[in-house]
Amino acid sequence: MRTFSCVCGNRLYFNNTQCLSCTRRVGWCPDCNTLRGLDPAGPDRWRCGEPSCRALLKPCHNYTVEHVCNRMIRADSSEAFCDVCRHNRTVPDTSVPGNRDKWARLESAKRRLFYTLDLLGLPHGTEQDGFDPPLRFDFKAEIIRSRSAWHSLGPIEHVYTGHARGRITINLDEADDAEREKRRINMNEAHRTLVGHFRHEIAHYYWELLVTGPWLERFRNLFGDHENPQYQDALKRHYAEGPPEDWPQRFISAYASMHPWEDFAETFAAYLDMIAVMDTAHHWGLTQIAPRSPDLDAMLQAYGDLGLMLNEINREMGLLDVVPEIFIPPVRRKLHFVHDLIMAAREDQRQPGEARA
Repeated sequence: MRTFSCVCGNRLYFNNTQCLSCTRRVGWCPDCNTLRGLDPAGPDRWRCGEPSCRALLKPCHNYTVEHVCNRMIRADSSEAFCDVCRHNRTVPDTSVPGNRDKWARLESAKRRLFYTLDLLGLPHGTEQDGFDPPLRFDFKAEIIRSRSAWHSLGPIEHVYTGHARGRITINLDEADDAEREKRRINMNEAHRTLVGHFRHEIAHYYWELLVTGPWLERFRNLFGDHENPQYQDALKRHYAEGPPEDWPQRFISAYASMHPWEDFAETFAAYLDMIAVMDTAHHWGLTQIAPRSPDLDAMLQAYGDLGLMLNEINREMGLLDVVPEIFIPPVRRKLHFVHDLIMAAREDQRQPGEARA
């Protein structure tokens, strides 16, 4: 992630809502695609502080009312929500103490996801945009049923983080750092982060949206037949028996060994991790390789070198490795598939909702 600059010249960061130097309100402008200080332009109206833009804007409803967003909308738009928040289908009950803070953390991670998707030129949209499936988000807490309820679904109605036909569900407890770390340890995961959940689940969305036609046969050759075994059978076997002993020689993670869909999702998420890290490193002058480089091998080499340095820095501070993956040849071939798929989607000029290859 790059940093930004206020009208006054002060450095701004991606989640800022106010400049700490000149106290201007700060917002993401959809016209110039940058975070800038804003100038008042009437009731609930603001002008982008970028001299070459000066777009007339209004804040997203979730910015001014819910305080979980920092994006703006064009003033002449009939939309109440920004280009990121309008994908929400279910949001947390903010009358419950702590839920607003958790929701804010989820929205922050989601904005980072969308920044990377837009950086790569990946398609995404709602039903109104003509996308099938449309991209939607459900942020839900587990429901503890009252003993006095007339019906019983057990003491807790569990919410499972996952994807189904464009609908991404995130359990609100994942925004609790202590709860998320407990789950990471229980599942023996190298990483478990909010942005990581978004990157993994969005991969399932892109499998449905992009892996069709001529891509499907290449997918099967690399990842396996997604129809055999059936997903639920593979899931039960994975949690009953664990990953195969040789998974490090074939997969990017233990979970990737469960089913071809999860192998694709874990590989796609690792690719997005790389793009996000390389974007930040390129902005700070740590690498000359741009995150949109068509040369994946050069990007992997630079990412590997950078990862070694960052891992050692983190170890000095007693923190987890930034880049825990090892990019063995089978994983590199799968990353090439993801890279080629994304490059083709970027170049695809067909209308949203049409089949893509």
